Amino acid sequence: MPGTLKKALIICVGGMSSSMIAKKTTESLQSKGHDVEVTAVGVIEGEQLIKDKAFDLFLISPQTKMYLKNFQKIGDEVGSKVIPIPPQAYIPVPMGIAKMHDLVVKEI
Repeated sequence: MPGTLKKALIICVGGMSSSMIAKKTTESLQSKGHDVEVTAVGVIEGEQLIKDKAFDLFLISPQTKMYLKNFQKIGDEVGSKVIPIPPQAYIPVPMGIAKMHDLVVKEI
């Protein structure tokens, strides 16, 4: 894994919490030696990024779960991995960040 940056994307409604969670998760992953970067974008941009296979992993926030089936269908068509974020991993506190960290490590 060293030398090969993996990229995960949180797709959300576009709120500030997703960017904060992405930043804190990236810090957690990199502090433990994982060469992974997590970013966050809104639904419209996220759909196109799935189609473009622009990231290694796509994480769908709890607030956007109504888009999950469609995003997973698009992901299946192009070979992109699209998974839901459990609500307990979508909290910008240490326990939530630890759960997000573990989810990303497991799925990427």
